[in-house]
Amino acid sequence: MDEQKINALWTPLHWLSVLAQQGSYTAAAARLGVSKAAMSQRIAELERAAKVTLVQRTTRSLRLTEAGQKLVDDTRASFEQIEQSFAQVRDLAGQPRGLIRVTSPVALARQQLMPLLAEFLKNHPDVRVELDLSDRLRTLATEGFDLAIRHTANPPDTHVAWPLCTTESVLVATKAYLRRQGEPQTPLDLQAHNCLHYPRSQDTPAWTLEPRDPAQGSERVTVPVSGNLAANNSEALREAALTGAGIALMPDFSAQAAVRKGQLVAVLSGWKPVGAFAETIYAIRPYTPHVPRAVTALVEVLRQGLKPGFGGGPER
Repeated sequence: MDEQKINALWTPLHWLSVLAQQGSYTAAAARLGVSKAAMSQRIAELERAAKVTLVQRTTRSLRLTEAGQKLVDDTRASFEQIEQSFAQVRDLAGQPRGLIRVTSPVALARQQLMPLLAEFLKNHPDVRVELDLSDRLRTLATEGFDLAIRHTANPPDTHVAWPLCTTESVLVATKAYLRRQGEPQTPLDLQAHNCLHYPRSQDTPAWTLEPRDPAQGSERVTVPVSGNLAANNSEALREAALTGAGIALMPDFSAQAAVRKGQLVAVLSGWKPVGAFAETIYAIRPYTPHVPRAVTALVEVLRQGLKPGFGGGPER
């Protein structure tokens, strides 16, 4: 094959590597900003040039053949180096620019990130953000994300993690519910209440609390709780609590607005729930030698702007 024809294969080779990373023609085409038909056509061109099948397709799955995987493995480092070099040169222009793909939990994104992202995009017109709202942990590099916003106690060692702010778990209910059912005075009183909880396992749910005031000691109390609603989304728990259904345990950023408006009030405010949700929100990115200026600019905006907590909400 002459040099001109080999040079024409660089684009299909790159697209093959993206296809291997994304795992489907639809996802790879979206990542590259091309049509699925164009994606399929380029891979077919590469197979004709190689005279061997590179991708095995079925109606439900896709996988690379041994030859296809070898091509991807042998060229991956080169394409990564090209991408990094281009990103560095592009950033020399000074202004943040380009696409940032971000994944975040639903509640955190809706209540905290969206106002900050709107302001960030207003101030950086050459940046585009693609936001994935999901409570499912994502594999960043495999799924093509530049940044994950997560509240976690253990950010992965294989990634770079920037702490953005601290957060804590809170117990909340409506005043009407507490008037009707009585207000808990100690953690053990929770056993007599309808507790709206985040399901963690098939075991009986239990909440652990510790005194906020050191003078009251440091011994933690674990209380088995029960309730008629469990949900793996803190916004759902908050909405149920707002109807007066019971006492809900959730991250402070989910309860913040409702507490400030007086729609929900803190329960057992002298006690701190522990172990239910992590206490730090991080920006996590895959490791690369060069960090795009747009990513660092967004992280700084989030670091300055994220302020979970009740922030001086109305008194009871």
